[in-house]
Amino acid sequence: MDQKTNDPDIGRSVPHGSHHAHEEKHSVHEAGHHATHGQAASRHVTNGSSSHHGASEAGSKVFSPIIVLLLVLTSVFMIVNQVQIATLGEVLGAPIPMVSAISSSFGSGSATLSKGDLSSVDVNELKSSAHTVLAVFPVKDINSQQDAIDIMFPKGTPDYGAALGVSYDDPVTSLDVLANMYPGLKAEVSKNNPEAFARFIALGTKPVGISCEYCCGIGPIGMDKKGDSTCGCQHNPALLTVALYLTAYTDLNDGEILLEVMRWKTLFFPKNMIELGLSVAGKDASSIASLPGMVGGC
Repeated sequence: MDQKTNDPDIGRSVPHGSHHAHEEKHSVHEAGHHATHGQAASRHVTNGSSSHHGASEAGSKVFSPIIVLLLVLTSVFMIVNQVQIATLGEVLGAPIPMVSAISSSFGSGSATLSKGDLSSVDVNELKSSAHTVLAVFPVKDINSQQDAIDIMFPKGTPDYGAALGVSYDDPVTSLDVLANMYPGLKAEVSKNNPEAFARFIALGTKPVGISCEYCCGIGPIGMDKKGDSTCGCQHNPALLTVALYLTAYTDLNDGEILLEVMRWKTLFFPKNMIELGLSVAGKDASSIASLPGMVGGC
């Protein structure tokens, strides 16, 4: 008859003959338990390391989507502007250089800027941008879209271009320069040359088209009676800069100043201005093509 003994590990009686077998099983159980515990600990360390590594990666990527988005938007903006400028170059029959300016097709000297005597232009009779285009451009010579382009699109660098750091051939950079210049220029002229500033206010507050009317819909007047821009885009203060600078620092008459403003406006809004030129000339503007609606950011 088998003797019985108590197994302290499991708290019950087992046959004495099976005691050694039980001890072997118990040893295996403990070994398995420690092995399992070691594996669990190993997994814990591994998982902890992975979690820490993942957290580091997540931390390093917190701003990545924002940075990527900004880079993409900047690239798209640059590409769009390059396409717009390339389109203008194709329309004008020659590539437009981005940095170096070619000699002006309008000659040199203030008198040549107008390509004609504009001293007889009465700004009080001008009630819209269309009236101004009719007054300052030789619209009688416009018989086609190409005629309008040849007459209204300026090329090269104006006489005042070096002083302001602008060129007709780089409208995007010039837009930025002219727009940023306006607050300082306004403060300077209003303080040091109040007579010229008063003349500028009188001209700019008339509906003569010194405005960004095609991108922001503010109409042909782009400033208030204090000379403040009535729009926050770039095109509006850029055109105001042209008008104010020419009023204060050249001897151009009002008609010649408006001609320069209309030239820059044509560079900034090619499609709208060429359509306007064709319409004023009594030609069909419905089939106009190959021109961007706007150059530069709004």
